[in-house]
Amino acid sequence: MNYRHAFHAGNFADVVKHLILVRILEYLKRKETPFRVLDTHAGIGLYDLQGDEAGRTGEWVDGIGRLVAEGLAGEAGNLAATYLRAVRAQNSDGTLRFYPGSPLLTRQLLREQDRLFALELHPQDAEALSENFAGDIQTRVTHLDGWAAMGTHLPPKEKRGLVLVDPPFEEKGEFARMAAALVKAHCRWPTGIYAFWYPIKEPRDVEAYMADLRTSNIGKILRLELTIRAPSAPPRLHGTGMIVVNPPFALEGEMQVLLPALAERLAEEGRGGYRIEWVAGE
Repeated sequence: MNYRHAFHAGNFADVVKHLILVRILEYLKRKETPFRVLDTHAGIGLYDLQGDEAGRTGEWVDGIGRLVAEGLAGEAGNLAATYLRAVRAQNSDGTLRFYPGSPLLTRQLLREQDRLFALELHPQDAEALSENFAGDIQTRVTHLDGWAAMGTHLPPKEKRGLVLVDPPFEEKGEFARMAAALVKAHCRWPTGIYAFWYPIKEPRDVEAYMADLRTSNIGKILRLELTIRAPSAPPRLHGTGMIVVNPPFALEGEMQVLLPALAERLAEEGRGGYRIEWVAGE
């Protein structure tokens, strides 16, 4: 599976992962003390939904396109409001053409005292990312393998913050690599918040990942998933998930509101589903 960001910008998986990201950031801002976000697989920052990559797949139409057009009702709409404002801020003429990736979403929500470290290994994407943040003193962009940062960039001097891991799944063994990287990072910075995204395509791979996490001795691990269709043969992406370590106390309750609403709004033919469970702790 090749999940290079540009081809899938704004799809249902982006909507879920970025809503979770925004809710975590909003929690971190409740305290005046500064925090740092480490985005290990940052992509380019801003995506043209009518460009060659996103336009070729058109996945955004049933993701952010549907959410902007139809919205969410009640409390779910309130929880999604900050995220949707950030998307609309990149589309000042009222149309939906540009979609902010995780580093740009993060940057829009940072306060003056907060910092973003954005890493990207793909050389062209790293160059584009640097251009998108040129002159921004609160953001440092580095052309670097994000997995290496688990050892070199933690803990941050602020001692508060989030590590966002959103790998492209271009190579085999990515689930095992994620589990190992999380254990390594948690040993270096046990009080940090970690959000690891994963695709749901082969359920056996996901369950093996969860088994590894259960034996990791990490105290608090929350599993959040959304599926938009039934599994198929041959396998195709039918869901999206995120593991959150040391989640904010409000996150589970917020997801109990958001995920059912997203399952209803984004699912194909009413076949949506969601999962909220503790892999460890609580």
